[in-house]
Amino acid sequence: MTPVSIGRRGEPSVRLHAADNVVVAARALAAGTSVDGVTLRRDVPAGHKVAVAEIPVGEPVRKYNQIIGFASAAIVPGDHVHTHNVAFQAFERDYAVGADVTPVEYVPESERATFQGIVRADGSVATRNYLGILTSVNCSATAAKMIADQFRRPGLLDDYPNVDGVVALTHGTGCGMADDGEGIAVLRRTLAGYAEHPNFAGFLMLGLGCEVNQIRGVSDGWRLDPSRPVETMTIQEQGGTVATVRAAVEALKAMLPKANEVTRQTVPASELVLGLNCGGSDAYSGITANPALGAAVDLLVRHGGTAVLGETPEVYGAEHLLTRRAVSPEIAEKLIDQIHWWEAYTAKNNGSMDNNPSPGNKAGGLTTILEKSLGAVAKGGTTNLTGVYGYAEKVTAKGFTFMDTPGYDPVSVTGIVAGGATVMCFTTGRGSVLGTKPTPSIKLATNTEMYERMSGDMDVNCGVILSEGESVEAVGERLFQFILDTASGRKTFSEELGFGQEEFVPWQLGAVM
Repeated sequence: MTPVSIGRRGEPSVRLHAADNVVVAARALAAGTSVDGVTLRRDVPAGHKVAVAEIPVGEPVRKYNQIIGFASAAIVPGDHVHTHNVAFQAFERDYAVGADVTPVEYVPESERATFQGIVRADGSVATRNYLGILTSVNCSATAAKMIADQFRRPGLLDDYPNVDGVVALTHGTGCGMADDGEGIAVLRRTLAGYAEHPNFAGFLMLGLGCEVNQIRGVSDGWRLDPSRPVETMTIQEQGGTVATVRAAVEALKAMLPKANEVTRQTVPASELVLGLNCGGSDAYSGITANPALGAAVDLLVRHGGTAVLGETPEVYGAEHLLTRRAVSPEIAEKLIDQIHWWEAYTAKNNGSMDNNPSPGNKAGGLTTILEKSLGAVAKGGTTNLTGVYGYAEKVTAKGFTFMDTPGYDPVSVTGIVAGGATVMCFTTGRGSVLGTKPTPSIKLATNTEMYERMSGDMDVNCGVILSEGESVEAVGERLFQFILDTASGRKTFSEELGFGQEEFVPWQLGAVM
């Protein structure tokens, strides 16, 4: 799937593989333009596809030398190829488990990259230093936000320069649900992942008091560093909202001196856990930002680190490219089982896996979930798949891993952060502005036009791969250094703007009663 003609600055189109029967418009093209040996029959928007060969009805449309859909109408060379003449349909994929597994060329330990991290007493390594407010139920959400708002008042944190802030992570569930089963298990696993996250120096757990998701049940089994300050309280026991806010603010103030006692020190890049996500994708995602991020992931893995790819609905149709890299049949089978779960889940809800591409995705040139997925898996680079995890499960394997998450960005990144990601890379073509506290989120723009238009939100312009002819490898190397700098404390735009509190959205499964 390596692009073969990226880097030809000024070319009107990009051919991603010699066997493809479509090319991608590098910019908006007018009817009559000559593209890859054919003449456009009508105007084609930027990022959309142009047929360079005849595609009869029912025959596959190929991009990346992979099937992205099937012709629903006869397609001739020069046609605009999109939803009006391409349809999704399921087809058999060759999973070829382990066929592409290759030895990783690790960088010698003495030569590995480093960053300035915060080493906790239990040996875990943080990239940020927050105090948190976790909530057991939606009923305590407003009070939690009131508490966090107190710490945004000028001067309150001035004496604690090593504390990045106080963040309230609230959600819309915790009651009206069964007290056992999948729904509450996923919620509690997510909360545990944040409670144990190294980027929290301490936290307050806040409940209402009468909810199904009782604090005692939530905290059972948490593996917390004994030196980490933790407080719990409920609004009902405290005597109401005002009393709760007052008591909680005092409890968090008491944590600040200890939280401030951290210093950054040099640690190897092998201590990084990098989350990979995309949102507001366009056709350039699979050409620029996602492959560049994949190149950075390959570097991180060679330096001993960990990367976590998510969004199971957005690898659908491309999962065979991951099973071929699985280091064991068991790992491949876990991914295949997740794919089958999603097929059944969407069918049960009268949906289709192809419901995933959003209107914005389609406007950006993505026609089917197959096309979107083939571009999305490029974020995972080329190294072996070493682990597959359920939503919000603790990621323990080194190397490139996968987590089962929905494609909906806030829910997906919540699970990945709960799994332990200490830096998040987020690629976007349309312009997503999401943040992921307590983990910094790096925004990667897929195209230069959007990067310049949203320069106050985008951290890295991967669009230069097309607009300036830079190589995927060069941008990947620059991104790898940016990741290390961010892990060392460099603030991302989403952090500067205060994003990351509202984006905590645990996956809600099971009946609401």
